[in-house]
Amino acid sequence: MDPGLLLGELAEEVRTCEKCDLCRSRTKAVPGEGSGRSVVMLVGEAPGGKEDQSGRPFVGAAGRKLEGLLMLAGLSRDDVFITNIVKCRPPENRRPRREEAESCRDYLRREIEALNPSLVVLLGVTALKQFFPSSEISTARGVVVESGGRRYLPTYHPASMIYNRSLEAAVSEDFRELKKLLGR
Repeated sequence: MDPGLLLGELAEEVRTCEKCDLCRSRTKAVPGEGSGRSVVMLVGEAPGGKEDQSGRPFVGAAGRKLEGLLMLAGLSRDDVFITNIVKCRPPENRRPRREEAESCRDYLRREIEALNPSLVVLLGVTALKQFFPSSEISTARGVVVESGGRRYLPTYHPASMIYNRSLEAAVSEDFRELKKLLGR
């Protein structure tokens, strides 16, 4: 089946999901979004306030940072698929709890299966821990890991650059590495 159709059907499921308590406080669930033909998937932590209002991933301040980083890699939002570990905003932007991530795990698995990306960029510690539980972001960032026929590139979450400007050089370096990995 066409990846775009599969992703569209999955997005409809996400929008009506009630698998965990996050559905009670959300405005809108936030399914993954982007090209169904992309070889690059970006995985973040969870929707924030702007995302909760719009139903789209990475549209707030972190999304603007991400768009600038994508430009460093020679990409735009239209070239990638962007998703999160959990699909609903945790209250007060807290980190998702383990049981919340577990509730959404099947959605993420199905997004990956439908898209079958050759490269997954893990944005932040929560995304990293979902795939590589024993890894630490400070040592894993910028190092490509191959697992299950897929490459993973961990880096800091774009929002971290807003709160800690000293991370900007490292994250920018990682997206320049992404450009090299893609042969652009």
